[in-house]
Amino acid sequence: MDVKLLYSFIFAFEKNTIILQYNKLTMKEKIKSIKETNFLRNRQYEAVMFLLTFFAIFGYIGHKMGVSNMLNTIMQTAWDLLMNTVFYIMGITVLSGALGKLLIEFGVVRLLEKMLAPFMKPLFNLPGVGALAGVLTFLSDNPAIISLANDKNFSKYFKNYQLISLTNFGTAFGMGLIVITFMSTLKIPGNDENLFIPALIGLVGAIFGAVVSTRLMQRLIKGRIPKRKDRNFEGNEEKISFKSEGGVFLRFLNSILDGGKSGVDLGLAIIPGVLIISTMVMMLTFGPKDPAIGYQGLAYEGVPLLPELAGYVWWLFHGLFGFESPELIAFPVTSLGAVGAALSLVKAFIAEGIVDGNVIAVFTGMGMCWSGYLSTHTAMLDTLDYRELTSKALLSHTIGGIVAGVLAHYIYVLYSLVI
Repeated sequence: MDVKLLYSFIFAFEKNTIILQYNKLTMKEKIKSIKETNFLRNRQYEAVMFLLTFFAIFGYIGHKMGVSNMLNTIMQTAWDLLMNTVFYIMGITVLSGALGKLLIEFGVVRLLEKMLAPFMKPLFNLPGVGALAGVLTFLSDNPAIISLANDKNFSKYFKNYQLISLTNFGTAFGMGLIVITFMSTLKIPGNDENLFIPALIGLVGAIFGAVVSTRLMQRLIKGRIPKRKDRNFEGNEEKISFKSEGGVFLRFLNSILDGGKSGVDLGLAIIPGVLIISTMVMMLTFGPKDPAIGYQGLAYEGVPLLPELAGYVWWLFHGLFGFESPELIAFPVTSLGAVGAALSLVKAFIAEGIVDGNVIAVFTGMGMCWSGYLSTHTAMLDTLDYRELTSKALLSHTIGGIVAGVLAHYIYVLYSLVI
């Protein structure tokens, strides 16, 4: 018995020794492979460039403001954005999430899809069922398009280039209900204009921007990508459904609770973008609260670098969007990465007295159409296994967003002349 135990122990020891030697050899081969590909050298260059960029930006701001004032401003701005903007937007996302879930649960979304279907082919060169994608992203956010695109009952109706262009089409309406609700409920001191009308004009601009973005994307990729391999699949539009169980009251209650919960998740998801991106953008947009006193470390102070740079091509922004102040360029720049963060800038602009109905229309159009596409397009196309088309999608959507802002501006000008 003791001999068997001894043999077992020796065998286990030798086995572990072999495994350790193999792992050691494998690790050496991995390290050798890394060295051969210059990975470590490239990472060193990347680290040096990051440090140079980081210290250049914050060194410049700290030199202008003072390090103590800069740090105080960062904390004060982030805190104020969290308490006075993020929770306000979260309230909107909770209510709109509940409303969106109700519309889905009781068939209103499918009814809207049927009503909008005839416009899909002439406007967007998409099958009628594509309207469902626009409605869902309008009620929620961009990622809603992914689950639909992966549903064969839905994707069957699309040619391959059309299915890929859904990333542009859906993004153009992302967080649409939230953006319109936010813009419509704002109050401009000394201006009694009903901002719901400019917000609707912005929606019209976003629709035209979506047409340009979707069509341009299709033009860039049509004939350059392989055909679908699942064309023999027999899709059924009726199977693209949202199951409903229980009585009317229970369905109503579950819808508002589930929708509200999804609104909370969306509200939490925008916190990093608002606090980090908006704080940084504001610190590069606004100057000291009181130029006579100088920097005090208050919220929303900073170094007005973006307006200074925009001033060199101000004639372009004024002609395209009708902006009267260079600070306003911060909104479309921020909406490239996160529309929630961009919305947080609007109240600061109102406090500065540089917002009117035209600005609301342009912000709504560009905010809806872009809706943070730089941060979502790559993930969406990666899910569809077409990451290599990201550059074309970004180019198309950039042009679409500019078109949305330009049309929103000139439609508002016409509206102002008529009214």
